[in-house]
Amino acid sequence: MSIVPVGALTALGSAGSISSVGGLGSAGQVSSSQGSGSGGFGGALSNAINSLEQSQNTANTEATALATGKTTDEATVVTDVENSELTMELASQITTKAVSAVQTIFQTQV
Repeated sequence: MSIVPVGALTALGSAGSISSVGGLGSAGQVSSSQGSGSGGFGGALSNAINSLEQSQNTANTEATALATGKTTDEATVVTDVENSELTMELASQITTKAVSAVQTIFQTQV
């Protein structure tokens, strides 16, 4: 499995559009929000979790609508479900990296 940088997804156009996790957007937006001191890491984490939950709710709603016959646009449903899956996978990878970093810090001898 290869990991594609987020910048490479913009070359795909609308087919590669993935909503930003937690409203973090581009690196410029992150650095400008850090400078203002509003929320900090806790706020960004809260926004990311809310975005993940919203993505999963959207995928669930779309899948239910397709199953009940309320929508016939399979492409939109598949896109929403895949977007939700990618968002969940990203959150899982971030959690794994954070746990690994904390373990490394705890193992560091002073």
